[in-house]
Amino acid sequence: MLVALAGVLLVIAGAGLVVVRPGPVAGWLGDDDTGRAAPRPSEPAPVPVLAGPSTAVPVPTPAGLAAALDPLLRAAALGSRVNVSVTDVGTGQELYGRGADDATVPASVTKLVTGVTVLAARGPAYRIATRAVAGAAPGEVVIVGGGDPTLAVDGNGYYPGAARLDDLAGQVRQALGGVAPTRVTVDSTLFPGPVFEPGWDADIPTGGYGGAVTALMTDGARRDPDAGPKAAARFPDPDLAAGRAFARLLGVPADAKVTRGAAPAGAAGASPGAAPAPGVELGRVESPPMIRLVDMMISHSDNLVAEALARQVALARDKPGSFVGAGAAMDQVAAELGLPADELALADGSGLSRANRISPSLLTDLIALAGDGRRPELAGIFGGLPVGGWSGTLDDRYTAAATRAGAGMVRAKTGTLTGVHAIAGLVTTVDGRLLSFAVLTDRAPAGSPDPARLALDRIGATLATCGCR
Repeated sequence: MLVALAGVLLVIAGAGLVVVRPGPVAGWLGDDDTGRAAPRPSEPAPVPVLAGPSTAVPVPTPAGLAAALDPLLRAAALGSRVNVSVTDVGTGQELYGRGADDATVPASVTKLVTGVTVLAARGPAYRIATRAVAGAAPGEVVIVGGGDPTLAVDGNGYYPGAARLDDLAGQVRQALGGVAPTRVTVDSTLFPGPVFEPGWDADIPTGGYGGAVTALMTDGARRDPDAGPKAAARFPDPDLAAGRAFARLLGVPADAKVTRGAAPAGAAGASPGAAPAPGVELGRVESPPMIRLVDMMISHSDNLVAEALARQVALARDKPGSFVGAGAAMDQVAAELGLPADELALADGSGLSRANRISPSLLTDLIALAGDGRRPELAGIFGGLPVGGWSGTLDDRYTAAATRAGAGMVRAKTGTLTGVHAIAGLVTTVDGRLLSFAVLTDRAPAGSPDPARLALDRIGATLATCGCR
C-alpha cells in the first residue's frame, strides 16, 4: 500500500470513489523537485483510474437496511450488545443506526481516530526527528528521542524508508572531527509517564502485540527487525536498547554504560577545531512523512506506531506526550474537526486499552469527513485501509461462501480483544453507492474470534450485495 500512496491517493468525494494523482501528495511524500538540477519529464494530465459510484443510483432505504441487517445482528457470536451505524458517503445521511451514538469499546478501530487526528494536527508531510547533541561531560553524546517508532539501526530495518542510527552516527563522527566519543546518554524524556497503559490486558506487554512506549526505540522495539508485524519479541527498555546500538556504531568503549538523562539546553555551534559546547546539535535524522507512518499503522494494525502517533497529537497541542496527554489531545482535535467528541473517550491510540470508548456514528462521520474532499490531508487514512480478501488484516477474510461478495468491495479497519470485535470502513453496494459503516460489539462470547469475525463479514458482504430499498 505504500507504493500505491506514492503515486495515487484515494479521494472519496460526493460523487463517489475516484483515484487520481493529486497535487499535494508529492510534497507530502518529499517527492517534489525542489533544489534538483534536472527536472523530471513532464507527465500527461491525470485522469481517473477507477470510475466513481454515480449519485444517480438509488440510496438504500432505512427500512431496506433494517430488513437486511437486523437478522444478522442477532448472531449469537456477536453477543448481547451490537452497536451499528451505516451512512451514505455522498450525502452524509445516516441510513441505519442501532446504538449508533453509544460509546463502545472499539479495540483497534481506534487507529482510525489516531490517524485522522495526527494528520489534522501534524499534517501529512511532518517528519519526526531523532537528534544527537553534545553532552555536558567531555566526550559525551546524548541521543534525543523524538518519538519515531520506525527508526532503524542500519539498512536491515523493519520499516521501509526508516531513518537510521548508522547515518546519525556518521554525522556525529564528522561533527566531532574524528574525536572518538566516550559515552552515550539517552534522552527519552519527551514521553513522560507510564510506558504501559493501565487498561491493557496483562499479556499485552509481553505477548508481542504491544510493548513499552518510549520516545526512542528502533524497529518498533523489536529485538529482531526480521520478525513479523505482530507477535514479535520486544525490548523491555527500548530506549536503552537503541542507545546501546548507537554507542556501538560510534565506537564507544564496550565497558561504558549507556544511561538515561536529559540533554543540555541548545547552544550555538562550536568553532572549527574546538570541542562542541554542551547542547550543540551533532546530527539529526528524520522519519518518513506522517502520511506514510499512518499508512504503516493502519495496514498492519501496528500498535506501537499508533501509540507514537497519538503522542504526536499531544505534542502538537502542547500537551504531555503521555497516554493521558494523547487521549485528551485526540479528543480536542476530534472536536475541532466537528466530530461528536462527547461520544469519544480515549486512554490510548492503539485500541489495546479496554478503557477506550467510541460510538459507531463517530466512526462513520470520521470516515465521511476524511473522504469528502474538504480536508484532503485526512484522506491519508485510506491508503493502508485493508481490502476484503486482499490485504492487511482482511487478507484472509471475505473468503467464505457466505461472505465472498464483500471481497474487494469492503475496505475497513478491524479490531479484536477478548469479548470485543469491531469493523469500520467503506463498502460499495451492488448499485454503486458508497457507504461508510461501523459495527462494534463489546459483550461477545469468549473463545475463538473466528465466529464473530464471520458474523461481522456477513454484514459487510450483505451491504455490498443488497440494494436495500
